[in-house]
Amino acid sequence: MADELSRELRVAIVPVNRPGAGGALGTELVVKSKPDGYTIVLTNNASLVFRSILDPKTANYNPLTDLTPLGLAMRSPSILAVRGDAPYKTLSQIAEHAKKNPGSVRIGTAGAGSVGDFCVLTLNSLTGAGLTTVPFTGASPAVTALLGGHVEGVVLALGTMTGHLRSGTLLGIVISSGYPDFPDIPTLSELGYSEKLFGVWVGFFAPAGVPAEVTRALVPALERVIKSPAIGAKLRPLGMLMDYSPPEKLLAEIRDEHRRVSEIAAKSGLIK
Repeated sequence: MADELSRELRVAIVPVNRPGAGGALGTELVVKSKPDGYTIVLTNNASLVFRSILDPKTANYNPLTDLTPLGLAMRSPSILAVRGDAPYKTLSQIAEHAKKNPGSVRIGTAGAGSVGDFCVLTLNSLTGAGLTTVPFTGASPAVTALLGGHVEGVVLALGTMTGHLRSGTLLGIVISSGYPDFPDIPTLSELGYSEKLFGVWVGFFAPAGVPAEVTRALVPALERVIKSPAIGAKLRPLGMLMDYSPPEKLLAEIRDEHRRVSEIAAKSGLIK
């Protein structure tokens, strides 16, 4: 997207990867940057919302006040998946098995406090299954553990499992939002539940206090880039869908997700 945005704005765009603390270091860099529009961040909800609630010492920022939303860029749904040869093929079958055999269904996630962790908490709340969360240090180790029989399932972003789902090595049980390439994996609403699983989304942000004339230049340029068919075609096989939303809708989604995550974290004893 950097090349496309450079052409739109007619300035050089220099991507700078700032790993560490689950993306919090890069986000905090932008939070503390001069609000002139020359430093923006492309970050996800795991860093922006989840980590700021669960680990405020590391993610020392408020996503509702310390950044200016510029637009939602893309989404990757979360999926509860099991091995293709698992004895259970539906969410109700997994829940029934877990209730009859407490502690027998272990669900791997990409890490403690991850989006997947909160999906498992949501599933337990809705079904009473008592699924056991097993956090790994990333998505790939969780998939490896599932394939090796060390856990019974995983909840991860789609992108880490597309190949296994297509081959049938893994079976999708429930998905946070529908995905064109996997229409047979149901959402919670399609299964009759009112709640929904958390998915992964990625958006563009500038520091708080950016002048209006800057956002008037950045927002439409980003919208055109995000809606580019060429970029969407490259990301779809990786489990990502370009899904532009304007700043006001992105902020509303952040508010709602921040509320839900805070409530679940408090109820589960993850925060006081």
